Amino acid sequence: MKITKVKDTPIKENVHKVDARMLYNNDSAQAVHMQLNPGESLKPHITPVDVFFFVIEGTPDVLIGEEKKRIETNSLVESPMNIVHCIYNNTDAIVRILVVKAPRPTTATKVL
Repeated sequence: MKITKVKDTPIKENVHKVDARMLYNNDSAQAVHMQLNPGESLKPHITPVDVFFFVIEGTPDVLIGEEKKRIETNSLVESPMNIVHCIYNNTDAIVRILVVKAPRPTTATKVL
């Protein structure tokens, strides 16, 4: 059995300049743990594969296409491939999110 602990996984360098840790990386999918501190956000971007976000902690604002909503803890948000999406922490608390891409992208994400 392979067990991966977030705290033992190094922060992955990323264009968003946030705490992102690759927990799973296989041809079938990728799973990244992201932590957004108060006021932090991702840059709007388009991913060439389907993505879902599972909110572990906090209440981020999530943009999918032209729709932006505040998302509750323990909620899953789907983002279809080739649709602009973004996550914002407009609160005073930490936000932690599990980001899953399926399958693993073979082309680069387009940052807007």
